[in-house]
Amino acid sequence: MAGWKNLDTLEAYRALAASEHRVDLREVLAGEAGAERVKKYCVPMACGLAYNYASKQVDEEVLGMLAALAEESELAGKFEELYNGAMINTGEKRLVLHHLTRGQLGDPVVSDGVDKRAFYTGEQAKIAEFAARVHAGEICNAAGEKFTTVVQIGIGGSDLGPRAMYIALENWARANGCLLMDAKFISNVDPDDAVSVLNTIDVAHTLFILVSKSGTTLETLTNEAFVKNALTEAGLDPSCHMIAVTSETSPLASSSDYLAAFFMDDYIGGRYSSTSAVGGAVLSLAFGSDVFDRFLCGAAEADKLAALADPMKNPAMLDALIGVYERNILGYESTAVLPYAQALARFPAHLQQADMESNGKSVNRFGEPVDYKTGPVLFGEPGTNGQHSFYQLLHQGKDIVPLQFIGFRENQTGVDVDIQGSTSQKKLGANVAAQIVALACGKGDDNLNKNFDDVYFYIEEDGYLEIDPASAEVFITGNQSTFVYDGKEHRSEGYAAEITSDHDLYQPEDFEYTGAAIASGTDAESYDMGLESRYFKNLNANFEDVQFHVEEDGWLEILPASAEVYITEKQENHFASVPVISMSSIIQFASES
Repeated sequence: MAGWKNLDTLEAYRALAASEHRVDLREVLAGEAGAERVKKYCVPMACGLAYNYASKQVDEEVLGMLAALAEESELAGKFEELYNGAMINTGEKRLVLHHLTRGQLGDPVVSDGVDKRAFYTGEQAKIAEFAARVHAGEICNAAGEKFTTVVQIGIGGSDLGPRAMYIALENWARANGCLLMDAKFISNVDPDDAVSVLNTIDVAHTLFILVSKSGTTLETLTNEAFVKNALTEAGLDPSCHMIAVTSETSPLASSSDYLAAFFMDDYIGGRYSSTSAVGGAVLSLAFGSDVFDRFLCGAAEADKLAALADPMKNPAMLDALIGVYERNILGYESTAVLPYAQALARFPAHLQQADMESNGKSVNRFGEPVDYKTGPVLFGEPGTNGQHSFYQLLHQGKDIVPLQFIGFRENQTGVDVDIQGSTSQKKLGANVAAQIVALACGKGDDNLNKNFDDVYFYIEEDGYLEIDPASAEVFITGNQSTFVYDGKEHRSEGYAAEITSDHDLYQPEDFEYTGAAIASGTDAESYDMGLESRYFKNLNANFEDVQFHVEEDGWLEILPASAEVYITEKQENHFASVPVISMSSIIQFASES
């Protein structure tokens, strides 16, 4: 049986945390070596997809340490225990069996005398039969007319996954003649959500699916009442227009209010339920059970890869390990999911729930508090829409945001036009490639207003502010300052150093300082140290509202009374402000016009 230890107690994790090795993406992606990296750093996924991680901040050294982390934490063994029916969900004392809805990776899993794989496939068969009868008109409305629309009523995993899957397949199904019913979704308890859907459908030709595992979800039951009222007002019998997806023990299971009921169980979490009856009913009605079966087969192929012990052949495990590295070692707080396909418009929201609801914890599986971050904030929007929205912050903001791009060589419908020598799909693909390169490598510019490259600010535990502008550093510790240039350390009690650069940022003379000390807290005064210098008050007393200016008169000045630093280059005036909020803040400074 696999052991369960906190992440920060593992030797492999401690080695990662202690390592100062960092990957410079501009360097590793440059030239022929970069092209080779793109080819090499690629792992096959299921169904012809590929996971390429060339633009991630990893190399052989980092990957080796991540593989060691996977081995020490027994990831493959824990997944094997999961798919063989171990009680992984210790908080609720439940098995975790959503994988059995699409295939069987290991031994038969029997609970309460029931083979769970057989139970799930049995429900899928019932749904397929029901959907076929609806499509054939055998199950119809009171007037003997076919249902043409299906509306799913549910919230959370009963909405996000199925809605994302329906939107992903809708255009493809229409182009391939297998869009058998339009599908809509009602989730929010806000009455406007239900009204907006009801206003776009003919309720007389609509079948409603109520999805609630417990049968007690407040938002879902409220929306059910809303829909029943609309059906009644239209002179229709709600029980002839509604089916339920629930558990066998819920109050909905044997209710006469529904045409039929299909079952799930407590071993399938809502966020993972798209391949269960929760997604099966609406997707089978919309596209036919054959399409849903193909969806299940794709998921099963992905599961097989996820069971591999070698992370370099297991894209799901590799991506998860890189995610831990980005969040817990590099300190990146968020991740953007950027599908360059309109069909995946709701996929970021689905993934957001699957990831953040799973990892949104502050305790381990034994209920004990943990001292490390448990996951990033996920967000996303389809490209190229996002490029005209939040990409500005991704490119020029002060935070580094790891990115997950999703792209396809061909569009779903096969319909396209050639404009100015290329199709829309080629333009979309070009945008994907360009954004990956630009966001991974950045862009230099002679105009400093467009290029504040490699400038970092740190407030470390030992109480100094560090400015690291590529080749020069300034340390401020109380009323003692150190200027480091070309590996030489120069010290004074406080200074403002003249910068003699003409073209390159921060190329000062090789200063040697001699001078008298001043007491902490004294007023600013001037002392000749071979260049213009200014003493200042104790910066330890004020690390707030640190400002950096590029002025016209050619000097770097530290004004501790207001904690300001001025940097001048070529008589250009640039400005940015960084509020320092704690002694452990780490802030990356990017360009600001």
